[in-house]
Amino acid sequence: MAGKQKPYKGIAMEGFIATWYAKNAAGDRDELFKQAQTVAQHVPSGGRILEVAPGPGYLALELAKLGNFEVTGLDISHTFVRMAREAAQKAGAANVEFMQGDVAVMPFSANTFDFVVCRAAFKNFGNPVRALNEMHRVLKLNGQALIIDLRKDASNEEIENYIQGRDMSAFTALITRMTFRRMLRPRAYSRDDFAAMIGKTPFQHYEFKEQGIGLEVWLRAA
Repeated sequence: MAGKQKPYKGIAMEGFIATWYAKNAAGDRDELFKQAQTVAQHVPSGGRILEVAPGPGYLALELAKLGNFEVTGLDISHTFVRMAREAAQKAGAANVEFMQGDVAVMPFSANTFDFVVCRAAFKNFGNPVRALNEMHRVLKLNGQALIIDLRKDASNEEIENYIQGRDMSAFTALITRMTFRRMLRPRAYSRDDFAAMIGKTPFQHYEFKEQGIGLEVWLRAA
């Protein structure tokens, strides 16, 4: 399957589904802050950061607080873009903007960004290799990309530990558990999957790191 267009379209993150996701994702603030700090350490002052599929914009907004950065979020969901823009306006974040668009055909010129980050969304892309190629295209020379997503080999026990570590109602925990096991993990990629896809792109330098149930894929455009 690696490198081929996925046959499913996935659940459209619009309307009620987007609102439900945003409400539950808001509980990951500590994790989001740590991930934002990790990204910020690799971006020069005045640098440009692109978050692909930012959803309600939580990570992008955290990044905007951490330095002299220009942050852009690109999401295919109209609902998420509206929510993220409202959140940015409420926070008074003048250095972040959110746009509607497709990661497979990004509306940016080549060599635009110092860093590209994609959190918890890559497994849902219909054409992952094209998405990687676009990430490489919009990165500046020696720019970096970071993909953070669920590990294909995350065990039921690890998923359970992740859920128990969050402040969820019993009902939300049940839905989250079913979503991880039946929808998200089957779509997730292994290290070998990522290596095969990266091999079909201009990226030549990459590294994997495991973080809990997640896998970090670090890439450099050289």
